[in-house]
Amino acid sequence: MTVRTFQPRRGRVTARQARALDQLSGRWALPVDGTPLDLAGVFGASTPVVLEIGFGMGEATLQQAVADASTGVLAVDVHTPGVGQLLDGVERLGLGQVRVMHGDALEVLRTMLAPTSLSGIRVFFPDPWPKTRHHKRRLFQPANVDLMVSRLRPGGFVHVATDWPDYGRQMLAVLESHPQLRNDHGGFAPRPAWRPITKFEQRGLALGHPVVDVIVTRTLTP
Repeated sequence: MTVRTFQPRRGRVTARQARALDQLSGRWALPVDGTPLDLAGVFGASTPVVLEIGFGMGEATLQQAVADASTGVLAVDVHTPGVGQLLDGVERLGLGQVRVMHGDALEVLRTMLAPTSLSGIRVFFPDPWPKTRHHKRRLFQPANVDLMVSRLRPGGFVHVATDWPDYGRQMLAVLESHPQLRNDHGGFAPRPAWRPITKFEQRGLALGHPVVDVIVTRTLTP
């Protein structure tokens, strides 16, 4: 049985988001349909591509894309209003290196991305599933990390952030234990100055939650 790692959220789709979903999906969105993606055809043969899992309302995605036009971004989320919001921002800012996908990122990883096709994976403030009985639903489980690593090219990175300390420790342990991942920071990484502060991070900080980053790199050899 497949364990779902996300909780569908209800949210009102604004008129602007609805227009973006209707009018911009054909230009900036890719369907989550199990068809293998030709990343070179979408982004260009020499463009590194980063997978962003769970972009929320897309603020951080847009800020990072504006700051780095040379990297292709494949942004995946299940939240319909956020998808519409990000599509609107991509169009408004002319971010041709961003593509938006509405669906389960694990399905995208399993069925649509080739081995060693990604330069990086970013997961900022994933659902912490705080109740112990729900920990099995957390994204960072050994099998899911195996899948992520298989899609990374040697030298590619995984960068995660959370404001739930126990989930941070689990992320760190699972990622550091993978034989093809290397942690050059000796534990949690210093918060990169370039990582935008998301609303989830602001909420966590307001509640007094410590925010931690984990950054690991796929080794050059198996």
